[in-house]
Amino acid sequence: MGLTGTLAIFVGSIFVVSTPTAALAAVTKQFSYTCTGSLLGSTAGTISVGLSAPDSATAGTTFDLTVKIPELTLATAPTAATTLQVNATLAPTPGSIQDPGAKTGANVTTSTTVPAKDVVYKVSVPTGTTGKVSVKPGQLVLSLPSPSTATTTCTTQSTEALDVTIGTGGGGGTDDVVEYDCDVASGGGDADYPADVDIKVTMTPPTSATANADASITWAGVIQSTGQTLKAPTGFPTTSPKMFVTVKATGAGAPATATGEATLGTVTIGQAITLPTSVTVKIKPTTTGTVTLTAGDLAFGTSASSPAIKCLAPTTGLKTYTFQVGSSTSTPTTSSTPTNTTSSPKPTKTSTATVTVTPSTKKSKTPKAGADTGGGGEAGPDGRMFILTGTALVGAAAVGGLVMRRRNATRG
Repeated sequence: MGLTGTLAIFVGSIFVVSTPTAALAAVTKQFSYTCTGSLLGSTAGTISVGLSAPDSATAGTTFDLTVKIPELTLATAPTAATTLQVNATLAPTPGSIQDPGAKTGANVTTSTTVPAKDVVYKVSVPTGTTGKVSVKPGQLVLSLPSPSTATTTCTTQSTEALDVTIGTGGGGGTDDVVEYDCDVASGGGDADYPADVDIKVTMTPPTSATANADASITWAGVIQSTGQTLKAPTGFPTTSPKMFVTVKATGAGAPATATGEATLGTVTIGQAITLPTSVTVKIKPTTTGTVTLTAGDLAFGTSASSPAIKCLAPTTGLKTYTFQVGSSTSTPTTSSTPTNTTSSPKPTKTSTATVTVTPSTKKSKTPKAGADTGGGGEAGPDGRMFILTGTALVGAAAVGGLVMRRRNATRG
């Protein structure tokens, strides 16, 4: 029992270490900032900003660093709808920020309240990096691009950093968190759009696939931050709305893109849209080989071609998924016509005689006071003549027979 218990603990520890969920868990750390400037009102002074990243990353790839901006209060409400601009200075060691500069934050209406919103930067990890990457926050600038140019500059005195463990990793992927750029079909006019939404995407390829047959891929996505929402804009269809998922593919003669769909739950205008738990996308490779998949665009509405919301995926830095395509094992069915080895009998010659009958033009008359017997009356000689003639012949024969008998008797 002691050996069994030890083995169970050993196997369980291997499972915990190898479980991908643990490696994908996010680490968040809060940093205190002191802000000065004309943009903020009552919140000017001190705000708490969170930095979030996966608890591990792979050397030679990138990972998403999320800056969590809290709810803010403006000193003066803007006269028109606008968006908060967030420019965060971040210093990873080792590594670099791939996309530094200002990011689009929360949508701002003609109100002094600015909702919480996350912005995302990509951190590049140099090849050969071991140990960890430490990210230190620097200056944070908040501004409104229009109608005013008010700004607030925030700094932190913290000497701490957010640490991300670096592993040897490997495989064909980078980030599985996809930063989607979403907008309404009208191209503007809604306070909640445009919006950047980070979705953790997981695609499950088929375990086996054959050429010229549909291969089913399961797409699953979860919005990473509670501060990010995908809201139903004005005019969004609330009757049988759907989510359309596009997957990009290369290799084995697969189409460049394939789209699957799933029905959304209850949708309320102005409220967050809940993503389906999974969407099935079918791809049909035409040859044997390897198919490589990456996340594509998303669409919401009743039609993939003209959606109410369109979310564009980036074209680089995406995690890749692969599956193998084998040849078809089915044997084609062929049909053959059996050969008739029995000699066919000679055909029988048939002569057909054609007989032409000319109908009589003589009409029959029915005698008066007689039965309707068809022919009769003036149809021919009277039948009584034949009866009388026959009777006379029988009588003559009888007389002749008697005469001949008497003669024979006299001779005798």
